[in-house]
Amino acid sequence: MDHERGFSRRGLLAGAAGMAGAAAVRPAPAEAAESQTAGSRAMSGAVPMTLEVNGQAHQVTMDVRTALLDALRDHLQLTGSKKGCDQGQCGACTVHVDGKRVLSCLTLAVSVQGRKITTIEGLAPAGGELHPMQAAFIKHDGFQCGYCTPGQIMSAVACVNEGHARTDEEIREYMSGNLCRCAAYPRIVEAVREGRDRMDGGRV
Repeated sequence: MDHERGFSRRGLLAGAAGMAGAAAVRPAPAEAAESQTAGSRAMSGAVPMTLEVNGQAHQVTMDVRTALLDALRDHLQLTGSKKGCDQGQCGACTVHVDGKRVLSCLTLAVSVQGRKITTIEGLAPAGGELHPMQAAFIKHDGFQCGYCTPGQIMSAVACVNEGHARTDEEIREYMSGNLCRCAAYPRIVEAVREGRDRMDGGRV
């Protein structure tokens, strides 16, 4: 009767023995998890990096594909730089690298090792007064919701240091990469103008 159904008692016992043997050589859950984690790290390309941010060296291990913005926000808990479009179009993620403004969402963290990175958190001295541009934005209400403000301020400081803030028209042109969803542009121009005049020698 068993042969008519396509299996025999002998075959059933042999199959059970085989399954028991496979279970005996299967790695323990902890070993399997460790092996899987190690494999994931190898495939992700995680490497140790040193980032100098706001005058302090940080050792982190990250995927080589990690954007500087994600490194700052997710690994260093510096959340002042904002993720807006994540495509380099809104400017909310603007930071300085060696004094030059860059879009941190389009910059690989691994590519800026050994360079000086400054975020909005490090623009003013710790425990000191606000940076002149920060103070100017507050004075002129150069923001509404405030989401784009860190990027606006970082870009404004660079704009002045680049010598591109001599006129209102120039300010508008060289700040055009920073979008404000609240449309506070007239006040932003006023803030950049005053920040420029208050910055020591026009360069800070």
